[in-house]
Amino acid sequence: MTAYLATGVATVSAGETFAFWVLAILTVGGAIGMLLSRKAVHSALWIALTMVSLAVVYLINAAPFLSMVQIIVYTGAVMMLFLFVLMLIGVDAADSLVETIKGQRLAAVLVGIGFGLLLLAGVGGLTVNEIKGLDAATSQAGGNLEAVAQLIFGRYVLAFEVTSALLITAAVGAIVYTHRERLVGKPTQAMISRARFTSATAPRSPMPAPGVFANHNAVDTPALLPDGSPALDSVPAPFQVEEARTFTTADGRVITAVYPEGDDK
Repeated sequence: MTAYLATGVATVSAGETFAFWVLAILTVGGAIGMLLSRKAVHSALWIALTMVSLAVVYLINAAPFLSMVQIIVYTGAVMMLFLFVLMLIGVDAADSLVETIKGQRLAAVLVGIGFGLLLLAGVGGLTVNEIKGLDAATSQAGGNLEAVAQLIFGRYVLAFEVTSALLITAAVGAIVYTHRERLVGKPTQAMISRARFTSATAPRSPMPAPGVFANHNAVDTPALLPDGSPALDSVPAPFQVEEARTFTTADGRVITAVYPEGDDK
């Protein structure tokens, strides 16, 4: 098939040349954008642009089967499934829903119209122009689709099967690494409570809130125990100071809190 196409000499029109260069820029630009994007959703949209551009290139070169497979399988199935998973698990909370670039909707409309014109150019060239050597290359197989099938499942069947096995192995490996079983069961609330009460350092009950029975509720004011002494553990460690602190309670008593030196802050 390749030998037949190589023997044919065809004249490339100016419109086809323009479409090729535009699609080439979009294809390479989409691939570079996919690599440089920091957000997964943007990377998926960039690679979708690359795949659609390649599909239009296939269509211009009289390969409708490859073009449709490129759109249906890669863009329509793989990329949409990827985007569905991203939307299912949720995007980053830092992603803004406000339009940050002015005029991006207008630019998107213009790009869509441009893609439509390129697609029409590809379909028009496929139905009007005749590619020299294509009939001779596909006549032995009975058509374009049959010739592609003979190449995939005939001459290159081993490479096709090895590639399929690699893709299946990669998919199974991703599933195994994502959903691997726990070596230890997930702790229940009862197990967490038992571990808390058997620990020598963990508190048995919630600590009293700072500022209780004092004349203000600052976080560096210790709570008072029933005997009137300050509860040093009620003050968070970053607010504990080594020197003595004096506080006045609501009833006028003066309480002095002395934190031990070397306490973990």
